[in-house]
Amino acid sequence: MRAAGIDIGSRSIELVILDNSGIIEARTADSGFDPMGVAGKLMDKVAFDRIVATGYGRNLFEIAFEGDTVTEIKAHARGAYHLFPDAGTILDIGGQDSKVIRTNGAGKVTKFEMNDRCAAGTGKFLEIMARSLGFTIEEFGGAAMTADDELPINSMCTVFAESEVTSLLARGEDRLKIARGLHSSVVRRAMSMLKRVSDDGPVVFTGGVANNPCMVRFLEQLTGRDVLVPSEPHMAGALGAALIAHEMMR
Repeated sequence: MRAAGIDIGSRSIELVILDNSGIIEARTADSGFDPMGVAGKLMDKVAFDRIVATGYGRNLFEIAFEGDTVTEIKAHARGAYHLFPDAGTILDIGGQDSKVIRTNGAGKVTKFEMNDRCAAGTGKFLEIMARSLGFTIEEFGGAAMTADDELPINSMCTVFAESEVTSLLARGEDRLKIARGLHSSVVRRAMSMLKRVSDDGPVVFTGGVANNPCMVRFLEQLTGRDVLVPSEPHMAGALGAALIAHEMMR
């Protein structure tokens, strides 16, 4: 039997289909202005017996498509446990929120902390800062790693930080050093959550921001912990939802 998981986030939507042999298909698309329409297109011509939705749009999905839902916390915990069963800590940084999850030896959530009240420390923050410095989000992390030093960014409020970046550029400061400082500020914010939730062992880094090499390197350096990144970190939530859907059919 085929199970599906769909993660409807603020920036993108991911769909994973699996059966007893493993993942059959994985799809992703930008959420756009009509996420339910995008979700419908992602599911088009794909056969499955049960689907579980997670992410910001899960409740709308439940109404539109009559699927089951699960929280992002449970979905990412389940996906990370499947990928790295020996790791008990998950750091997920997506488009508009960040979260740290601690699990037991069976992948069950025992503690978590989530920031979803402002864009600080999220993918959206990095995207805005990259644009302010003239980088694409894809090249932002690599560029930051080439700097030989960093300029500290005092504000983590997106609006104030963008103003601070503009002022630094107007003073003629090196944009690479600014980029490095911005990445450090995001990592420090993530570290504070990590320390409150879990202070030892490897960390599974999921969400779109885990594709940023500077974030991964700084997390390893500043935490002194191994940082494990899935080959497609943005798919972890959808994978976890699909695994939960598969377990529901047993």
